[in-house]
Amino acid sequence: MADNKFSEVTEKAFKNVEFLLQGMINDRSVPRNIKRVATKGINIIHERVDTQGVTASNVLYLVQDISSDPNIPFAARTTIYRVISILETIKD
Repeated sequence: MADNKFSEVTEKAFKNVEFLLQGMINDRSVPRNIKRVATKGINIIHERVDTQGVTASNVLYLVQDISSDPNIPFAARTTIYRVISILETIKD
């Protein structure tokens, strides 16, 4: 088991990511498969099973996978790119 304490900067980054993903979940123009991935990402952030770097990497993997989905609206794709850029800054 990892230490469940994240740094203050990382906490803020994860809160921003969660806010952006929650916005995608609430957007009616986003397909259900993408909303499912956003929900999984939020759940991973809340679980706090791994270190901050591993948690960010796991969410990043999920989000990068849907960034190439052809059915995603442009606004949601921009949000995904914002999430990716935030998650790439988080290290152990």
